[in-house]
Amino acid sequence: MQKKLNKIVNITNNHLYKYFSKQKKTELIKPMLYGLLPGGKKVRSKILFDIGSIFNVDKKQILHVAAAVECIHAYSLIHDDLPCMDNDNLRRGKLTTHKKFSESTAILAGNSLLTVAFQILSEKKLNLNEQKKIKLINLLSESSGHTGIAGGQFLDLSYEKIKKTKKQIIDMQIKKTGKLFSFCCIAPIIMSGKTKYLNKFNKIGNEIGLLFQIADDLIDLRGKTSSAGKQTKKDLKMGKATLISLLGTNNTIKYADNLKLKIFKSLKIFGKKGDDFRETINYILNRTK
Repeated sequence: MQKKLNKIVNITNNHLYKYFSKQKKTELIKPMLYGLLPGGKKVRSKILFDIGSIFNVDKKQILHVAAAVECIHAYSLIHDDLPCMDNDNLRRGKLTTHKKFSESTAILAGNSLLTVAFQILSEKKLNLNEQKKIKLINLLSESSGHTGIAGGQFLDLSYEKIKKTKKQIIDMQIKKTGKLFSFCCIAPIIMSGKTKYLNKFNKIGNEIGLLFQIADDLIDLRGKTSSAGKQTKKDLKMGKATLISLLGTNNTIKYADNLKLKIFKSLKIFGKKGDDFRETINYILNRTK
């Protein structure tokens, strides 16, 4: 699995380096690239390629969409780390963007990465008809704004030190983490035109987001800062509303295992074509950083 993931990391990073090398040089390019590259596991990009393979989507087109997704993801991390948000000093084994540069620079770099994502999707190099491009841009907007990442982060901050129900926590985590995974699951389907699978993979994306967040919360609870590449053991201190804080560690692990089995059951119809995707899901749940 790691070899396959490394391949996605390399081709996605190379694509992004080339893309930004052709951008007009401004003072924000350096902090943008600092927050974007070279770090990150590129799990979201891997999912795009996995599902693209199931539905026979051109890999070059998938790569363009992956570049946009990585810009969105980097923007969200840069902003999440700010002192007014989660106040983190370490990300991907290096100083966070606001610690390396400044808070104002980090905000502007994050904003710029957010907008570049839509620039990438709207370009002629993404060889899709206009209707499909508009659908992708619309869905990525929903995944990134108040109905997705931004809205989920707002709830995450507002839920601190307040007891919340299981449904409230799941809804928050689907917004914060699941919506971008859902986009990665359904974007290749939109590109392929096999729209009858949209609802199935939208749901799978939300569930993968929950698995990813549970793995993140377990890393925070049990992991070391040196190996995780970010500060650990913060959730309890900050009073974060997580499934672990509500259900306990063992019950949360059981919940995640059952959720994974549910996803695998829904992928049976794709046979061996779904093997890479299943492997990625296992990696997401079992990762240690």
